[in-house]
Amino acid sequence: MGLTLLRHASPPLKHHGCYNGHTDIPIDTAFFEHDKIQALLHHPFDRIYSSDLQRCTATLEMMGITAFTTDSRLREVRFKPSIEGKTFSQIEASEDFDPRALDSREAWHHYVCDESLPSFRTRIQSFLDELDDHENVLICSHGGTIRMILSLLNPAIEDKSLGYLGHITLSLG
Repeated sequence: MGLTLLRHASPPLKHHGCYNGHTDIPIDTAFFEHDKIQALLHHPFDRIYSSDLQRCTATLEMMGITAFTTDSRLREVRFKPSIEGKTFSQIEASEDFDPRALDSREAWHHYVCDESLPSFRTRIQSFLDELDDHENVLICSHGGTIRMILSLLNPAIEDKSLGYLGHITLSLG
């Protein structure tokens, strides 16, 4: 299987650097960098999947792709209501900020997320388990979701961080 992971296009500037999670915000079409996705436009995909949030679906539509399947399991991790939409600076400035949350990835996840790490991992794994091993697949999703997919499929590259419209292709199986 060939699996291409695409991070959605840029949201409006006021949402950059924020923990946007399940908030359904649009992309800013003025920031859409067509040159970043040119290679994907000529690649034959058997299946295309997207998070059901509009920053992913609108990204595919801006690429001229309309034949895709949305799946809520491809959403970003669900952040706590007190964290959702805030920047790290805002979180760090809050009265209840605990710097020990920065000690590990797990501690940070527990501090900012409403969805446990095992639950997030299980949600993403359940999606991956349904993919056909003989197909070339494109997934448009979110930074944290892509990192989780990478950690499940190839832990050696789990820390790969993709910018907006960044993509990575893996050959599996």
